[in-house]
Amino acid sequence: MLKKERYYFVRKYRLNIFLKRTLRSYLAIIFAQKSILKKGIQLFKIISFLEAVSFIVLLCVAMPLKYIWDMPQLVQVVGMAHGVLFILYIVFAIYAWQVLHWSFKKLSIAILCSVVPFGPFYVERNYL
Repeated sequence: MLKKERYYFVRKYRLNIFLKRTLRSYLAIIFAQKSILKKGIQLFKIISFLEAVSFIVLLCVAMPLKYIWDMPQLVQVVGMAHGVLFILYIVFAIYAWQVLHWSFKKLSIAILCSVVPFGPFYVERNYL
């Protein structure tokens, strides 16, 4: 009888250890995924801010320099930066749509706000 009880004790003990380790690793994976998702949304906030600022600089500084004072160099630099940030903004809007389970209407508003000068600020404040 003693040998049989010892067998059940060892089996139960090993099962408990296995379950604890499995649960611990599962929780670690969940927390790591949430951390990655949080970082992605924070990166979207930064890109959204930079895209809005680059669009405002392009419209209020670079375009007047080009058409009033005939200095097109700044439009080339700021325009390129704004184009890259615009594409990143669209990519991260789709990412946020997937991660935050936005409706298609919210995604459409986020994309339409990317072509309005202060639109990304609206998206950042209301949807993120």
